[in-house]
Amino acid sequence: MAYAFDASGLTYLPEAVAVPANAAEVAAILKLANEENFPVIPRGAGTATTGAPLAVAGGLVLSLLGLNRILEINPDDLVAVVEPGVFNGVFKKELAEMGLFYPPDPASYEFSTLGGNVATCAGGPKGLKYGVTKDYVLGLEVVLPTGEIVFCGRRTMKGVVGYDLVSLIVGSEGTLGVITKIVLKLLPKPPATASLAVYFERITQAAEGFLALIKEGLLPAAAELLDTVTLQAVARFFPKDWPEKTEALLLLQFDGARSQVKEDLRRASEILEPYALKLVSATSPPDEERLWQARRNVSPALKKIAPGKIADDVVLPRSKVPYFLEEVKRLGEAAGLYVACFGHLGDGNLHVNILFGPDQREKAKKLREEILSLVLSLTGTVSGEHGIGLTKKGYLPKELPPRVVSLMKDLKRVFDPQDILNPGKIF
Repeated sequence: MAYAFDASGLTYLPEAVAVPANAAEVAAILKLANEENFPVIPRGAGTATTGAPLAVAGGLVLSLLGLNRILEINPDDLVAVVEPGVFNGVFKKELAEMGLFYPPDPASYEFSTLGGNVATCAGGPKGLKYGVTKDYVLGLEVVLPTGEIVFCGRRTMKGVVGYDLVSLIVGSEGTLGVITKIVLKLLPKPPATASLAVYFERITQAAEGFLALIKEGLLPAAAELLDTVTLQAVARFFPKDWPEKTEALLLLQFDGARSQVKEDLRRASEILEPYALKLVSATSPPDEERLWQARRNVSPALKKIAPGKIADDVVLPRSKVPYFLEEVKRLGEAAGLYVACFGHLGDGNLHVNILFGPDQREKAKKLREEILSLVLSLTGTVSGEHGIGLTKKGYLPKELPPRVVSLMKDLKRVFDPQDILNPGKIF
């Protein structure tokens, strides 16, 4: 039962669970699966929001939590080699002690695995300045669905030999192979950080203010938006004296040399002041941690507002974010439902959460259709970091041309001719 669910709210009981200890055991299981024709579903820590690690077609869940070693950290080459069951947060702490930095930071980083992050190409607040998981994966050891163990990619910073199979496997949601080893690019740890909390009377002012920052040449490490509903859910993390008219909060973080961080804070405050009700800076690690802990706890906190939740992670062109936020607010009010909008304002990746009661599920589904159709009409995408899994399969053909979808299905058949690896996902 512990392997029957993830963060999507869906439940599919697997027929069996295996916890292999190495790539050879993974290979043996996949060879057997091909001989006996049973599904194998790779799984990390189960924090996915789309049903990707669930046994929708029955079969065996393959837990990668047994492959949990940090094999190498090389400060000279700025490279690390890890197994997929290593938790992102554990890895970050190990690196910090050595003065190193791995930027990808999904909100679940304390309890999500690096293998799961790679399988979904997880993002996070620092995606604005540093990019997402795919930008740090240099090489992968992968067990193919047929049971063959292969290494693709490299451990150098650059390399263009052959097709980029690493980028194909990153984000493939466990449908093309089982990741058993990851070569990651590292960075030196920035010497200083500081954060700025900016309160706004209207959510569109937050989006417009951020665009003004970018036009002035400022690039924060992170820029996170929290709307009214989200703020109510995480209010205990913030000072109680925020302005009564507050409709949105923008959390910014700057990093780099101490003098540069200080100057960035000054300039950001100057640019945002005409848009804002109030600005509060956090320059000590405890104060910063308090602000960002609030952001990381948004998803569980929203469950206190309503028992039901449909969560999507859409991406809009930055210039269209203000209009999108206004439209989502209007659609939510028309439907009589709470809609929480929060997330990575810096790269246009917004988490839209429709909250509903026991008798409002159908109304919530209809509202979701309207919101995702709006996203596509604005040349956006229906997923920026969570993936497709089970919950967004119906939107793949709405966003991608038929020939592109058929090419993807052809690739799946090349890797997995018997369709034994995570069947029923994406398509």
